[in-house]
Amino acid sequence: MGLGMRRIVETLGLIRIRRALISAALGLSLVAVGQAQDIQNLRILVPAAPRGGWDQTGRALQQAMQSGKLVSRVTVDNRTGAGGTIGLAQFVSSHRKDPQALLVTGMVMVGAILLNKSPMDLSRVTPIARLIGEYEVIVVPANSKIQSLRDLITQLKASPGSVSWGGGSAGGTEQILAAMIAQAAGMNASRVNYIPYSGGGEALAAVLGGHLTVGVSGYAEFAAQIQAQKLRALALSAEKRVPGINIPTLKEQGIDVELSNWRAVFGAPEITAAQKQKLIALLQQAAKTESWQETLKRNQWSDLFLTGSGFESFLAAEQIRIGKTMEAIGLIKR
Repeated sequence: MGLGMRRIVETLGLIRIRRALISAALGLSLVAVGQAQDIQNLRILVPAAPRGGWDQTGRALQQAMQSGKLVSRVTVDNRTGAGGTIGLAQFVSSHRKDPQALLVTGMVMVGAILLNKSPMDLSRVTPIARLIGEYEVIVVPANSKIQSLRDLITQLKASPGSVSWGGGSAGGTEQILAAMIAQAAGMNASRVNYIPYSGGGEALAAVLGGHLTVGVSGYAEFAAQIQAQKLRALALSAEKRVPGINIPTLKEQGIDVELSNWRAVFGAPEITAAQKQKLIALLQQAAKTESWQETLKRNQWSDLFLTGSGFESFLAAEQIRIGKTMEAIGLIKR
């Protein structure tokens, strides 16, 4: 066989291999689509009141799935109370072995389960995907004498009681973050003077009114006041700088703390491995839709999408970390 003919044969062989690989990839993609399309009547339970973060997440998922024509029908129901643990109990009792049900939850529920000594915990449901996160921002009034995170830590060490922190409910993301900052600065977390509010709006009013030394909330909650220079942002709780947010992280200022108010979805108890994979495939497709991507941008949510063993390992570590911090604060005893 001549050199020219050999090259032609080799080229034809490579073309056949390439076609086979493309066909295999398309086949896997079609399998994933087919898996998700088996779910036609999805029910999403939000264990919180309308218009809150969990509700926004659930309804954004509903919109993404419907706009992407991934599911024929998606309904969202709200069940409030006890940091989400009442909704968790209802989900467990009402949707056992239901392959077309999802529970929206997140970091706040991890603390609420411990704080309320809930007989139901996240081991009773099936982890599907971590979706998004909101990083917390630490702020002071624009006229505060505290000019930097270093100033805050200095005052905190000198007189812990003189620094009043305000944020969401007891045992929530904001109190956990305040305690972690104190611990990272070498202090006893139980000495943090934390004042809980029902939401970021109330905490914002308190810090603007001079009733708090420090305000803590998700960045979006305080963003407008920061941009209007009514609040001074001292630090962001992200692992590294967030594009579009010109605020230094805690870590880069010597406080080795990173915390995200993450949100996730879980499937019903006792669904099969195959049913779990169908839900994961559905969430993977929803996360790629234009609707979902626009929601992330509009709400300034960080994309933290994670499934499988990675999500399960993260969840296990987060439960330990939050539990230890709540114990250090004195909110729980174990």
